[in-house]
Amino acid sequence: VQLQASGGGLVQPGGSLRLSCVASGSIFSLGAMGWYRQAPGKQRELVARITRGGSTTYADSVKGRFTISRDNAKNTVYLQMNSLKPEDTAVYYCNADQVLDRYWGRGTQVTVSS
Repeated sequence: VQLQASGGGLVQPGGSLRLSCVASGSIFSLGAMGWYRQAPGKQRELVARITRGGSTTYADSVKGRFTISRDNAKNTVYLQMNSLKPEDTAVYYCNADQVLDRYWGRGTQVTVSS
C-alpha cells in the first residue's frame, strides 16, 4: 500500500489548508486512517484519526479547528485545517491500517507564518 499526501504549503496565521492523502496499491479493506505531524526537534504526534466507520479522535491542540474525514470509495483521507497557528508548523504524515500492518506516506510540509 502506498500513501501520497498533498495540500501542504505556506499560510498566514488564521488561514486554512486542506490536506489529502490517497492510498493505492494492494488495497482490499483499509481500516483506520490518520494524520500525524512532526515539528523540528520534536517527536511525531497524533493529530487526528478516523475509523472506517467514521469515528474520530483528535489531539487536544487541534480540537475545534481541524476536521478529519474520509472517502472509502476513493481510499482517501482528508484533513481540513482552519484557524492555523504558527505552532501548527510541521511535516504532516498520513497513515493507514490494513489488517495488522500500518502504512505511512512521505509527508507534506505545512508552514504557518506571517
